[in-house]
Amino acid sequence: MIRSMTAFGSAKAESEAGTLNIEMRSVNNRFLDLNLRLPEELRFAENLLRELAAKGVQRGKLELRVNFARSGTDQQRNLDMEAVERTAQMLQVARVAIPDLPAPELHTLLSNQSGNNSGMDPQVWLPMVSEAFEAALLDFQATREREGQRLAQAMLAIHQDISAIVDEVEQHLPAILTEQKNKIATRLHDALLQASPDGFALISGQELSARVAQEAAVFSLRIDVAEEIARLRSHLTELELILNGDTSVASNKKSTRQGSTGKRLDFLFQEMNREANTLGSKAGSMDVTRASIDLKLCIEQLREQTQNIE
Repeated sequence: MIRSMTAFGSAKAESEAGTLNIEMRSVNNRFLDLNLRLPEELRFAENLLRELAAKGVQRGKLELRVNFARSGTDQQRNLDMEAVERTAQMLQVARVAIPDLPAPELHTLLSNQSGNNSGMDPQVWLPMVSEAFEAALLDFQATREREGQRLAQAMLAIHQDISAIVDEVEQHLPAILTEQKNKIATRLHDALLQASPDGFALISGQELSARVAQEAAVFSLRIDVAEEIARLRSHLTELELILNGDTSVASNKKSTRQGSTGKRLDFLFQEMNREANTLGSKAGSMDVTRASIDLKLCIEQLREQTQNIE
């Protein structure tokens, strides 16, 4: 399924210890670029969050913001009164030298009495982090998929424009050959007349026809774009399959794993642009030249849309 790299998702997890909120937002980026905004009290969850983000998101500049609120019972349970009394005694001693020394705040007392320097139990809060992240990821991916479908529809409209251009070029080729054949016959006729008033007596009608046919054949070989058109049609078929989420034609399962769609499209548009360039270099008329330019413009529009696909 096509997924956009622009999305937002959020979720929360609750327990007796408190409430934890996670927000995910992302924009375009070639690779996964994670920006983690995590309170110091939850710094022990950083590795877990990075692992979960790497598994769930393939591409994009991802910002992950985590906030929490501890319950009153959790704070009370973590408050060691003996440690508080020791702190009060040390504070009295210190105020002999520094009379205006302020008392420590409550969150400082809590953090100083825990082995992880946060006053929070990882065995309680890490499962909450996983729960909130998984729920936020579902919301985040749903947003990506909705935006991805809008992108797919826009790209399918451009796909139709390219198909119409290819059809027009293919239909125009016989007329180009006929026009060129007439030009060759006219030039030969004028050349024979300039050579001698009796120039036609020097060459038979059969020889003249053969010469015209030979020149026309050389020209037709030079402007033959049948292979380019066939490859463009093949690329268009592949593009339609990708945009519609049909990966059954792929022989390599690795190429269809989630997250590779944007890279596959990048490569596909490079190939389409190469065929459009070759079509322009072989152009036998201004119509084909203009068609080649139009093709490249459409392909560039597709490429711009692809920059936002995961």
